[in-house]
Amino acid sequence: MRALRIWGIALVVLAALFVAVDRVAVYIAESQAENRVEIPGTRIGSTDISVRGFPFLTQLAGSELDEVDVRLTGIETRAGGRTLRISTLDAELRDVRLTDGFSGAVADRATGTVVISYEDLTKAASDGVKVEYGGKNKVKVTGTVNVLGRPISRSVLSTVTLLDGRTVRVHADKVPGEGIPGLEKLVREKTDFEREVGGLPNGLKLERIQPTEDGLEISGTGTGVRLAG
Repeated sequence: MRALRIWGIALVVLAALFVAVDRVAVYIAESQAENRVEIPGTRIGSTDISVRGFPFLTQLAGSELDEVDVRLTGIETRAGGRTLRISTLDAELRDVRLTDGFSGAVADRATGTVVISYEDLTKAASDGVKVEYGGKNKVKVTGTVNVLGRPISRSVLSTVTLLDGRTVRVHADKVPGEGIPGLEKLVREKTDFEREVGGLPNGLKLERIQPTEDGLEISGTGTGVRLAG
């Protein structure tokens, strides 16, 4: 009986040691992976990676991870000759294959959500244009135009849509003209615009856009999504 108790204690200790070693390995892997995430043509402010599933060591031995959550913050890329900054990109990766000696990672399936703040969207718009939340799934766009040498400012409620899974289109529902010839055309040249959302991992396609108080929230899915290597 005593021998069985000793073996039982030993198994508990070994199990605890295995869990501890496994968790340390996860921490080290996450830290190393955060330094390796790259998206061509972009600059990433910070990266946070969480590897899910247990045990991690057996997943690592098979070069495939069940679940990986990634948050990228402050992604900067060029769009329409201007810098478009993505505030956050949250991605849930599934069945992630490690490649190139663990320097690369490709997810068979992925879902992701991008948030672009109105401040950053304003910077990506035309000069003299301000973009804000307009409520009820709309954005408010304010622009100033010159009519016969006189500056005229107009604010419009605009609908935001996605084109080709990569481009944000902002289009005013209605422009107050007040009988001034050509005013609507001038205002739309300022307030209506399209900007490509670059800086996304290859394989991730945007599918749905939603204006919120915090910014434009854009979600999408993808297959064969590459985040590193």
